[in-house]
Amino acid sequence: MTFTAKTLADYLHGDIAGDENAAAGTIARIEQGTPGALCFLANPKYEQYLYTTKASIVLVNRSFELQQPVTCTLIRVDNAYESIASLLDLYNSMKTLNKKGRSWRAHISWRAKLGKAVWVGAGSYISRGVRIGNNTKIFPHVYIGDNVTIGDNCLIYPGVKIYHSCKIGNHCTIHANTVIGSDGFGFAPTAGGAYKKIPQIGHVVLEDNVEIGANTVIDRATMDATIIRQGVKIDNLVQVAHNVEVGENTVMAALSGVAGSTKIGRQCMFGGQVGIAGHITVADGTRAGAQTGISATVKEPNQTLMGSPAINYSDYFKAYAIFRKLPALKKQLDALAK
Repeated sequence: MTFTAKTLADYLHGDIAGDENAAAGTIARIEQGTPGALCFLANPKYEQYLYTTKASIVLVNRSFELQQPVTCTLIRVDNAYESIASLLDLYNSMKTLNKKGRSWRAHISWRAKLGKAVWVGAGSYISRGVRIGNNTKIFPHVYIGDNVTIGDNCLIYPGVKIYHSCKIGNHCTIHANTVIGSDGFGFAPTAGGAYKKIPQIGHVVLEDNVEIGANTVIDRATMDATIIRQGVKIDNLVQVAHNVEVGENTVMAALSGVAGSTKIGRQCMFGGQVGIAGHITVADGTRAGAQTGISATVKEPNQTLMGSPAINYSDYFKAYAIFRKLPALKKQLDALAK
């Protein structure tokens, strides 16, 4: 499908600089722009490509000032990165949200209740007592256990497994092969040195506008619920253990792990491979750099942490500056000792 600059500008509430009839039917990176492509410039590092791109339309921030003439049509918007995200979301929804119906190769319990315009792909299994809201899309080979509730306008991608009694809110996206509601890692040591499994009888709650990446696991609670609050975005290959609560609008990058019964605050940001110990609390607005190990409760909000065990990032860099000098200091000490 092709859109004109005027159509895009109206949708994004932007201003056109150039030909309002310029058209784009695909989206590309600015350094790879070709005629008929829509690109965006948000990072100044890529400004050089704006003056050489063959793209037909480029989104830029309103504050951006040209240093050279351009051949493409510009659409000036408040936030080019946010605007391209909106367009990509629209493009993606046009490919997926128009799917309707139920494959004859899907198993749907007669005791399940599906809303309007729900799509169920081939090989999916929907158990008894399941409730699925309007316009939700269940891709092929999804398993949905007994008494699961899924809200409106959700995307459940291929291979997802949602165990019994879990609750998924509205406008949620769960990517391929993710598991929601598997047993928490709970074992009690016995007198003989073996371990007895502790039954995990709780469930998982995903509130509205949550997105979970591929191959991520969110364990069910031992009792009550593991809760992912509204607006949370979790990357691929993340482990969230039993009875964890992740506060609203927190984001968590790939290969991170959260141990059991930890409470994470609102608006937190965790880089890749962050590890968070169990039975602690992490304050609102906490930011943790990649490979940070948070082993104790973080009481002060809006801190940036680095290192393992985690410390304030300014202290970390001071300590690291000393750490890098240790080999030279060792040589000096050895020389003094001689």
